[in-house]
Amino acid sequence: MKSIVAVDTEWGIGKNNDLLFSLKGDMRYFREKTSGKIVVMGSNTLKSFPGGNPLKNRVNIVLYPGGEPREDCIIVQSLEELAEELKKYPSDDIFVIGGAMFYHTMLPYVTDVYVTKVNANGGAQVFFDNLDEHPAFTMVEEGEEQEENGITYRFTRYHNGEVKPFLCK
Repeated sequence: MKSIVAVDTEWGIGKNNDLLFSLKGDMRYFREKTSGKIVVMGSNTLKSFPGGNPLKNRVNIVLYPGGEPREDCIIVQSLEELAEELKKYPSDDIFVIGGAMFYHTMLPYVTDVYVTKVNANGGAQVFFDNLDEHPAFTMVEEGEEQEENGITYRFTRYHNGEVKPFLCK
């Protein structure tokens, strides 16, 4: 299982249940990494999508305690139910995509985190764990700096050297 996120210089990821930045290059990167894969999220992330609809060309699994079943995505009520559902898919095809609390909860179980590091402060209300200060994570890839609309960013990958199995009992 992996995770993918865009962060600002303070490891901020969002405000008002929306992304901090709208960067076409980052959106393209996200699509390339997750298209045809399984994306796992909390209910607020699903609600933040246009019309509250799941992402196309992906299996969308949503941790949504009390959420009603839907035809267009898989709703799970608990971490235990999520663990059972994820067993149906190859671990390498699973991407945790938000929000902040769900990222934090799932972080010990992901092998890698694809982080778009945006060189700006977006005034975030919610944050991702700072992987530069996390003892289990090491940056193993750092791409070239890119620029869009006066904002610079780069794609990085952090590897978790202490992955825990995601088995809820």
